[in-house]
Amino acid sequence: MAASGKGEAELREELHVERAGLADAVHDLRAELGAATDVSGKLKSKLPVVAAGAFAVGFLKAGGVGATMRLLMRRGREGDVKAKAGRFSLIDRG
Repeated sequence: MAASGKGEAELREELHVERAGLADAVHDLRAELGAATDVSGKLKSKLPVVAAGAFAVGFLKAGGVGATMRLLMRRGREGDVKAKAGRFSLIDRG
């Protein structure tokens, strides 16, 4: 058997140093990963923009301007109003 030039104690010390270095690297990686995946922190800083975007997407998905105009400008095609109390109406559709 050939002698490797390093004693058992030196090899154990090198392994110990390598393990400590790996543990530090894993700790740093976990901290960076936690900061990168902090969605709530990123969202809080841009909440007004995100809320406006969500409103706009919902408005367009619901029909946008066309649906709003149909709602506001519709004619009395539903029938004759028989009774009205506030915003509620009793309509005859016959």
